[in-house]
Amino acid sequence: MLLKKLQLKTIDYRFGLTICFLFFFNSIISAQEIIPDVVAEKPIETPSGQKQKIDGIIANVGDYIVLDSDIDKGYLEITSQGGSTKDITRCQMLGKLLEDKLYAHQAIQDSIIVSDAEVRSMMDERLNYMIQQVGDINKVVAYYKKNSVEEFKTYFADILKEQKLASEMQKKIIDAVEITPEEVRNFFKKIPKEELPTFGAEMEVAQIVVEPKVSEEDKQKVKDRLNAIRKDVLEGSSFATKAVLYSQDPGSAHSGGYYKMTRKTPFVKEFKDVAFSLGEGEISEPFETNFGYHIIMIDKIKGQEVELRHILIAPTVSETALKDAKERITNIRNKIVNKEITFAEAARTESDEKETRTNGGTLVNPNTQDTRFELTKMDPTLYSQVSNLKDTEVSQPLLNTDDKGKKTYKLITVTNRINEHTADYAQDYTKIKELALKEKQINAIAKWFDDKIKDTYIKVIGEYRDCKFTNNWLKK
Repeated sequence: MLLKKLQLKTIDYRFGLTICFLFFFNSIISAQEIIPDVVAEKPIETPSGQKQKIDGIIANVGDYIVLDSDIDKGYLEITSQGGSTKDITRCQMLGKLLEDKLYAHQAIQDSIIVSDAEVRSMMDERLNYMIQQVGDINKVVAYYKKNSVEEFKTYFADILKEQKLASEMQKKIIDAVEITPEEVRNFFKKIPKEELPTFGAEMEVAQIVVEPKVSEEDKQKVKDRLNAIRKDVLEGSSFATKAVLYSQDPGSAHSGGYYKMTRKTPFVKEFKDVAFSLGEGEISEPFETNFGYHIIMIDKIKGQEVELRHILIAPTVSETALKDAKERITNIRNKIVNKEITFAEAARTESDEKETRTNGGTLVNPNTQDTRFELTKMDPTLYSQVSNLKDTEVSQPLLNTDDKGKKTYKLITVTNRINEHTADYAQDYTKIKELALKEKQINAIAKWFDDKIKDTYIKVIGEYRDCKFTNNWLKK
């Protein structure tokens, strides 16, 4: 029963996260002052004779309100994205909205700040997505029943800010939760033997990467181009616009190169060193990382956190360089196949990939931070490359192009295969730890809601007081 309870809790937790994502277009409620109760009590008749409910406030959470129409908008957003609302009651929808309001309210109390630059970045990303879906900004404005693009943007900015406040508050709660090996052990011991989970077939994979050598002439062309962009910005051009036009970083180009980071944010060392050496408004000289060449402009510094924009341009790799790289990796493969060197030794001495070189080329699963890849959840490209390999077999040289357009050659081998099996504490510690941590995080969120509901002005009005909520919104 313990694992089943955890699974049910996880489902509830995921339901909340899913609804939060599905409100992608619309967190629905803007921050407003608390006003006297105005409830949608009586229906009115339309000219057609149909009865229509008057909209009104159905709940207060701190300085936020929830309107009856917000629930209807929530259903509309889910169905417009192909989701099913069949099993989602109005009470459940209201419960999720109340959670979001409490997160946002408490974020303000805890002095969590969401900058205008962050909101603008989110706005650009969401608007681009919506326009791609419907084809025109005016259709988006009409969908939200606003009179102009500017009115819609003002309205939507409030929504996005509230969403960000809520997500930052939730992240703060979860990030504070840590778990010890003893807690993991006790969690595993409490699971009845007949309820132990089954883990699917997995494999461990290693790779050797060879990067084509870029000529100094091609590197200089990129640095000259970045210096020209830097000069334009210093003379008054928009850095954000230049990033949209020229940056090759798919993670930030669409938002004008925007990132928010601290020294603990997982960026490469060279990037962080430059970012934290600059003052507000400064623009770096071009500098190199393994992704290419960058320039950085600092928007804002808040304590240990910086908001910045950057432009990435990678040098073009010539056909000659690609040919030389293929010859080099073919020679490495021949040495491994002829038993002159092991795959792991070759990875340590020959691979150009810093992240895997020190551990013999072993890949780390980005979703679990473990070295195992479950076959049913493996990246399709990686699966196609390893699925037909026999034990210890080394692939032929593979030309790989990443999402930034960077080309490399690699060799892949399967170092270990794990068949489908019932959970074992020693063998599956990382997965069990993840389950135990998830349970502790869910409990921490539940306790947080219990504590904050007691200390916050909350009022549910009218028929919704009959709802059976997961949290004690009615303070009974």
